[in-house]
Amino acid sequence: MLANEPIIRLAAFAGVLAVMLLWEQLAPRRAPTAGNAVRRLNNLALVGIDTLVLRLAFPVLAVGFAAHMEQRGIGLFALLPLPHWLTVLLAIILLDLAIYWQHRLFHTVPWLWRLHRVHHADPAFDTTTALRFHPLEIMVSMLIKLAVVAALGAPPLAVLLFEVILNATAMFNHGNVSLPPALEQRLRWLLVTPDLHRVHHSIHGDEMNRNFGFNLSLWDRLFASLAAQPRDGHSNMAIGLPDFRAPRAQWLDRLLLQPFKSSGN
Repeated sequence: MLANEPIIRLAAFAGVLAVMLLWEQLAPRRAPTAGNAVRRLNNLALVGIDTLVLRLAFPVLAVGFAAHMEQRGIGLFALLPLPHWLTVLLAIILLDLAIYWQHRLFHTVPWLWRLHRVHHADPAFDTTTALRFHPLEIMVSMLIKLAVVAALGAPPLAVLLFEVILNATAMFNHGNVSLPPALEQRLRWLLVTPDLHRVHHSIHGDEMNRNFGFNLSLWDRLFASLAAQPRDGHSNMAIGLPDFRAPRAQWLDRLLLQPFKSSGN
């Protein structure tokens, strides 16, 4: 499996993206906004740049780094005589916890927020929003991920599964898709659903600083950062940041320059 990591990751990404884009067409939760096609294309272009930057900037990425650490017996799990399956499961859960706290950190530290706000400046909320991150944020996130992988001694299989799961759940919980209310209420006890995560993209600051989880909804409950519903309702709530709502601010060049600007003008 690890030998085919790039194929597995690409196939999972393409498959989930295709399903989510189709689902958004067949059963949207909110009406599409004006300029949606241009915005989506620029979001997709940004993820292409992110991928290229990671490949050029890092000689080894998370899965390869985990294998390197495992060979040297580095990290917490190297010290614990646990069955491999349990180590993999615990590593996935702890990596998800680390992503939760990383997300909160990016909302708290001003210079990290300037990078992360590219994601929040999307005036709409759909599957392509899940792919909209500034290359500098992606690089900082990778450094944090490598540090966590080393500290845990996470098995390469756990890192691969976690990255595939996180990528898939992020596209799902950013989806502009409708779920039957009863199913959504059950799912949100375990997973971050689109209705839960949409609150995090509210234009209201107090709602934007809630619901930090990307995969398991447990962390927001455990650390008192859960907001169950937006005050304006899902159909009427405004998405994004006030200073970056103009159509021109959604173009690729403006997204790349946004961390260095105070507004979308």
